[in-house]
Amino acid sequence: MTHELKQIIEKAIEFQNMGLQSILATVVALNGSSYRKPGVRMLIAEDGQMVGAVSGGCVERDVYAQAQSVFKSGIPKVMTYDGRYKLGCEGLLYILIEPIYINESFLNAFKSSIQKRDIIQITSYFVEKESTSKDFGTVVSFCKDSLFSLRKDFAVEIQQDLQVFKQSLEPCFRLYIFGGEHDAVKLCAMANLLGWEVNVITSVKDPKTLADFPGANSVIAQAPELVELDIDDDTAVVLMNHNYVLDLKYVLKLNSFKPKYIGVLGSSKRREKLINELFEHNPDFNPEVLDNLYSPAGLHIGSVTPEEIALSILAEMLSVYRGISPNSLRDLKKNK
Repeated sequence: MTHELKQIIEKAIEFQNMGLQSILATVVALNGSSYRKPGVRMLIAEDGQMVGAVSGGCVERDVYAQAQSVFKSGIPKVMTYDGRYKLGCEGLLYILIEPIYINESFLNAFKSSIQKRDIIQITSYFVEKESTSKDFGTVVSFCKDSLFSLRKDFAVEIQQDLQVFKQSLEPCFRLYIFGGEHDAVKLCAMANLLGWEVNVITSVKDPKTLADFPGANSVIAQAPELVELDIDDDTAVVLMNHNYVLDLKYVLKLNSFKPKYIGVLGSSKRREKLINELFEHNPDFNPEVLDNLYSPAGLHIGSVTPEEIALSILAEMLSVYRGISPNSLRDLKKNK
């Protein structure tokens, strides 16, 4: 959800520059079930613009209405939404509504944290009942020595006699796409919709730019032997070169990084050839890397078009990252 917070911070700054006040709404507690879970947020500007969502659409109007009193008073409040008596959700939501103001110190620390791929700690203080109090509010920590309030007049010291909601936001999931063809563009666009950080590496013989890959974080043309990669536990790789030699060189390159997911386009026969030649070129190639090699890449969902193939790859990637075996939700419910 880090990408959602990024969007909210960006829009909050935009609203500030327009001279508009903003309200942040956060689901801080839940009794029962709901479309979305505690930690989801939405931003409301005083002119009615809204960014983000705290549900599938059944709660936002009520949040907007409740936010009007906070615009007038500047004092945070907790609202409840009982979905058990309305269509949609089936639980009782507690939503903290508070003014938000992004100062320069917070913005600099936030940008630095995103760039360094640090974990962001968020703490909200509230009570589980409809109430208004200047003691309600949210603080954000980027490292041990930095603690920031999301509003101007909120003390960042620990608030006594209040309930606490704590959330740790991992870095945005990062995807490296090796390849510059039409199917790579589709994968990039769909991954961007998920809020992933997408970096594209194309062939030096067919260089591309950011204009060719809407939503990409970076696009470079580089040889496998020279490309610099930054791969951590929140990174996946997909090889879409449509060139066997390039794929082989990139997998050899990935031996020292060991990403959780390495997707490779092509047939099962091509995969076996790739694996055999990996050890021919590097007898010391780490066999554990092969445990994370998925080729043909993607889940078997009957994909035909580039968009459908991208969907199947993203679904497989996400299931691997979350440690979930793909299954129909209908069947999961049936087995409970």
